[in-house]
Amino acid sequence: MDHIAISMGCPVGIGPEIILKYFTAAETDQTRRLVVIGDLGVLKSCAVELNIPAVLTPWHPGDRPVAGTIPVLEATHLNPEELRWGQPTATTGQAMATYIKRAAQDIDKGIFSCLVTCPISKSALHDAGYNYPGHTEMLADLSHSSEPIMMMAGTTLRVTLATIHCALAEVPALLSSKRIIRLIEITHTSLVRDFGIAHPQIAVAGLNPHAGEDGIFGHEEEEIIFPAVHAAQTAGITVSGPFPPDTVFHKAASGLFDAVVCMYHDQGLIPFKLLHFSDGVNVSLGLPFIRTSVDHGTAYDIAGQGKATASSLHAAVEMAVQMYHNRRNYQANA
Repeated sequence: MDHIAISMGCPVGIGPEIILKYFTAAETDQTRRLVVIGDLGVLKSCAVELNIPAVLTPWHPGDRPVAGTIPVLEATHLNPEELRWGQPTATTGQAMATYIKRAAQDIDKGIFSCLVTCPISKSALHDAGYNYPGHTEMLADLSHSSEPIMMMAGTTLRVTLATIHCALAEVPALLSSKRIIRLIEITHTSLVRDFGIAHPQIAVAGLNPHAGEDGIFGHEEEEIIFPAVHAAQTAGITVSGPFPPDTVFHKAASGLFDAVVCMYHDQGLIPFKLLHFSDGVNVSLGLPFIRTSVDHGTAYDIAGQGKATASSLHAAVEMAVQMYHNRRNYQANA
C-alpha cells in the first residue's frame, strides 16, 4: 500500500495531541505507511509538554518510515515558544493552509495515495487570506474538482449533504433537482466503490417537516426532491423518498438504508453526531483522491491539556485504508 498523509491541522488546536496519541497507541502495522505533514518542532514540544513518549523523525519523499517512530514531513518551522494553545493567529492559519496545500501537491505527484486531515480553524484560515468555508472546498479547489460532497460515515449511519457550509435561510434557493440527482449518483458510486456495498439502499430526506405534508408545509419535496428521486430510480439506483426527516434516520440506523441524502448541514450532522460523536469520519467525495477526516473541530477549549481523544483520528485512518483497498478491488473487478 502507498503512503497515507496525515495533515496536522491547527498547530494550537488538538491536532498535534491526537496525532501523538494515535501513533503511540496504534499497532506498528497500522502506522507503517503513515506520514504526518506538519511541524516537527510543534509536535516535539507537545510531546514534552503532555509527557507523551513519542519518537519523532523528519521524513522526506522516498524515505521508508521507521517502526516505532512518527515520520514528519516538515512543511513549517514554527517557534513553539511563540504559540499559545487555543489561540489561533494568522500565522497558524497560514500553517494550516500550508499543510493542506502540500498534501494536495504530493498526492498529485504520487507521493501519497490518501489524505487524513486533522481539524482546522475556519476563522484563522480566513485571517490568513484563504476564503474557503472549510477543508472540503479548499481541497476541491486545489484538486480542480467541481463537485465536492461531504459524507459523514460511521458503523451505524452514513449521511451525505446537498448543501454544506451556508446559512439555513439560503438552503431552499440552493436546492435543485439536478443537484440532488448528482448527489444521489455520487453517494451510490461511493457506497459501491469505497464501501464495498454491491446493491446499496439510499434514502432521501425531505426539507420540510413531515416532508412537506403534501405541500402544506412547503413545496420543495413535490417540485424538486421527488423528481430527483424518480430520475435516479429511472437510472437504476435503488433510492426512495423524500422521507420525513424526523423518522428517516431511525430507519437508516436500524439497517434499512445504507445512507441518507440530506438537504442541509445540521439535518444530517445532528443525528450522525448523536450516534458517532467519538468515532465518526468526515469523507470527501468527488475528489480525485481519498480524503477522510476527524469529525470534530479544533477543540481550543481543551487544547494542550491532555484531554483530547484520538478515537476519531483512528477511525479516519482505518476508513481511509478500507476505502483504498475497496477501490483497488473495485477497479480490479471492473
